[in-house]
Amino acid sequence: MRWLVGWSSTAARALGAETAGATGYDGETLRPVGSHLLWGDPDPLWAVGDWRPDEVRVVHADAQSHIAVLGICGASDEELRRGLLTARGGALRHLTAWPGSYTAVVQAGRRITVCGDLAGARPVFHAPWEGGTAYATAALPLADLTEANLDFGHLAALLAAPEVPAALRDTTPYEGVRRLAPGHALVLRAGAREIVGYEPVASLAVAAPPADPDRAVDAVRDALVEAVRVRLAAPRHVPGLDPGPVPGMGPAERRAARGMPVPGIGADLSGGPASGTLALLAAGLPGRPGTLLGHGTGAGERLLAVTFNDLAVGGREAELERAGALAANPRLHHVVVTGAEDTLPYADLDGPLTDEPGPSLVTAARHRARLAAGSADHFTGHGARQVLDAHPARLADLLLDRQRRHLVRPVAALTRADGSVLVPARVYGAARRLSRTPYRTGLEALAERLMRRRFDEPRGPVGASLAALTWARPGPAARWLTGEALAEVSVLLQTGADRAAGGPGQRPGEFRARTVLARHAADLRVLEQAAEVRSQRLHAPFLDNQVVRACRDLPEALRVKPGARAAVLRTVLEGAGVTDLPPGWGTPSHASSAAAARTGLRLAADSLVDLFDTPLLADAGLVEARVVRKAVRQAAAGEPLPLDGLADLVSLELWLGRLLARRGTCWTGTPARARAVPAGIAPQRGALRAGARPS
Repeated sequence: MRWLVGWSSTAARALGAETAGATGYDGETLRPVGSHLLWGDPDPLWAVGDWRPDEVRVVHADAQSHIAVLGICGASDEELRRGLLTARGGALRHLTAWPGSYTAVVQAGRRITVCGDLAGARPVFHAPWEGGTAYATAALPLADLTEANLDFGHLAALLAAPEVPAALRDTTPYEGVRRLAPGHALVLRAGAREIVGYEPVASLAVAAPPADPDRAVDAVRDALVEAVRVRLAAPRHVPGLDPGPVPGMGPAERRAARGMPVPGIGADLSGGPASGTLALLAAGLPGRPGTLLGHGTGAGERLLAVTFNDLAVGGREAELERAGALAANPRLHHVVVTGAEDTLPYADLDGPLTDEPGPSLVTAARHRARLAAGSADHFTGHGARQVLDAHPARLADLLLDRQRRHLVRPVAALTRADGSVLVPARVYGAARRLSRTPYRTGLEALAERLMRRRFDEPRGPVGASLAALTWARPGPAARWLTGEALAEVSVLLQTGADRAAGGPGQRPGEFRARTVLARHAADLRVLEQAAEVRSQRLHAPFLDNQVVRACRDLPEALRVKPGARAAVLRTVLEGAGVTDLPPGWGTPSHASSAAAARTGLRLAADSLVDLFDTPLLADAGLVEARVVRKAVRQAAAGEPLPLDGLADLVSLELWLGRLLARRGTCWTGTPARARAVPAGIAPQRGALRAGARPS
């Protein structure tokens, strides 16, 4: 893990930079383990972890004004200096408008500003400490610092309503540690905390002026090309030297076995439009995009394109053919990684402790097998679906904007998929109801569903669209929670409804799309930590601030067209000079992922039943062990249960086990017991009440 951490104290201390930090036990200086000090007292800031030299930049305007940027940022030092001077006057949005993916921290006197991102892939956390406020880009260090216990209310909401901000609020799995909402900044003044949004808020009273589709797509192209270019412009990194040959292994196999990525830049090439777009952009832009001469494959400057071929589950033959056709590009060096039953979901559940839980923990080994054959800097297409596709609730936005004619094409596509003449009336009726339903009513309806345990939803593409046409819906794991846990989340929703008389300030479709994006970005962050390959960086340009902004400006009428994502990305590639795409490029495919999850669950059923023999989730009062064991057996037998709900349960149980088995702490100056969740989980029925208090 790589993170930054600092604090703002109420009283200034006169310590020098060499001794920055508070006084811990026995007079030892309290500071993060393995840290690099960026600036010192009275409000110090550290970078912790294996940051590359070019990923950490600090620019000073004077002795009291500094800006630190951690990550990939396309701004020059002079632009950072101008941004620092502008931020001292209170303007913040420009700090998030440079290309790349980064976290910016500004100190002007005793005022500190920490900017989060728009998607939630680079979150900011904060917690009260020693009369002031500590902040970090990871929650666990703050939990160690404050010896925080588990927030059972948050864990219950994470299972019952993972995409409902009113249930999750700003909490984290650690009691007292808070999360900054996407699109917000944390402002600290001598320990006092303030949270401000830096994005302009559109009016709900007047419809937004119609956007020109061509100009909007051009903006997406420019933002995406710049996001790729800024990563190509970064220095190349060569992991540790290959110790030497191994009998029967080639260079690529040795690197994979030793966990060493290939030097240079590469990309996923799954055959889908998102990864294909990034691979072709990176290979086609001026510069030296690929592996370094004299290192690795010997392929010169060709971009390393990695395709995963799952031999245990079929259904992706067409995508693999398209990936092979794309890899015929002379600037690509194609590597196919094969996977058998040992790379299925649930096959290998050993892994490192991540900052937070996430459903990707059950597939981390599967991703690690692919990434181990990748490059030191590796592009992934994560986030493209969430920023480009139209959430079904956006149909209600079209009705609010009086654009009914644009419902024809998406409704026609659903009608063809279902084959029923009743589909148009059902979809239009659901969209009309949502457009007329206040946000508060939507929260109250979800609270009622949880209390009455109503989780059955219609199946198929039409059923999924109808279920999504609501302000809030239960999570897939909610059906297996205890009545007490559901009641606690229901109370949280009722409290949130009382506070949300004015609504969330967004249209229902836009609101739902942002919550889905935040959920995906948080899980991608968990995946990066769980499947991490040493010396490798994963890049998700679709989650960069400027790309997210450009995608949000796409008109609704363009989004809701069937195949809109592929059409937009095709236009992006055409603007970059790539026109010879294989037939069927952009055809969506989800069946193989579901089949892999079901096959992996069936093969790992016995080990999962053993995992829930005496689960920690039951000690926390969230589930009953026999209920989950029964659900695992039923799903393994082929019954139509929500597999993503079981993934949520398994991943949270795994995460709790790793957290409680952990030894040590993120800080020096504290005894070994000064860490998160020092007392473990005490079995008790009322365990949720402490975490359910509104913040």
